[in-house]
Amino acid sequence: MLIGLCGSGFADVRRALEAALPEADLVGIRVDEERPPPVDVLVPLGATVDGGLMDATRPRVIQQFGVGVQGVDVAAARAREIPVAYVPAGDTGNAVAVAEMAMLHVLALLRRYRDAQRSISAGRVGEPGGSMLAGKAVTVVGTGAIGIALIGRLNAFEAVTTAVGHRGYQDYPALTGLVPLERYRSIEELDTALAGTEVLIVCCPLTEHTRGLIGAEQFAAMPPGGWLINVGRGPIVDYHALLDALRSDRLAGAGLDVTWDEPIDPADPLLDENVSLTPHIGGVTAESYRSMALAFAANVRKVFAGQPLSHLAD
Repeated sequence: MLIGLCGSGFADVRRALEAALPEADLVGIRVDEERPPPVDVLVPLGATVDGGLMDATRPRVIQQFGVGVQGVDVAAARAREIPVAYVPAGDTGNAVAVAEMAMLHVLALLRRYRDAQRSISAGRVGEPGGSMLAGKAVTVVGTGAIGIALIGRLNAFEAVTTAVGHRGYQDYPALTGLVPLERYRSIEELDTALAGTEVLIVCCPLTEHTRGLIGAEQFAAMPPGGWLINVGRGPIVDYHALLDALRSDRLAGAGLDVTWDEPIDPADPLLDENVSLTPHIGGVTAESYRSMALAFAANVRKVFAGQPLSHLAD
């Protein structure tokens, strides 16, 4: 069994798969390779998998190590009868890990962690003053496994949370007991939900409908001086609108675990603003990777056993 890891990031994936699939050989594949080797399983790790790469590597399955398959040309795979599968966030601890990362960014921004480090360097005590999460109006865009895990944690901090989803409230039974009906909005009501929002957290997937979902109009709908957290995907937020909002103090700060190009350019002007940044490590924990690797291995073994695959992309 030959597994091709396509991309240069997420080094811990190799170690997790070596433990979960000891019978497999793992090989790195660069998108710009002239003659990439044929593989049984192609794994996109932040790389774009198009029809040309599929033709060159001829995989039996494209299996994502995680949820997002936006880097895969699913239509091209379907035309070639190559199944595309993913590992769901809710069953592996990935959702909890990402929710914890969102909380890290929220608290770092509200308690002005970067300024606190400057105070330490300058020998100052008792400053800066920050803001409490308790009582803050927080809107979570995305009511999948990550959103549900996040809302539970926000509730524990006594935030006043509103959830925004793509379907009706009754379609998300896990929200019952977490968010009352009056604090649920459909995506069409996003701007209404933002009217009192102090902290906006994006944790929905990137699709043709969510690309650019958060832009200048949405920041204008929020009260001045709020915060944005994005643990979904970079392009869900309009880059230039975010930069303008930070420069104009429309937003007080932003916390990003995902960016538009990864890795982000260290000279990106966004980093001159009050931005808390992590390098797409929301789901990168020993616990979640162990569970994700086992789910990945189970699905890959189904290919060789002639069994139906689980969690196929639409």
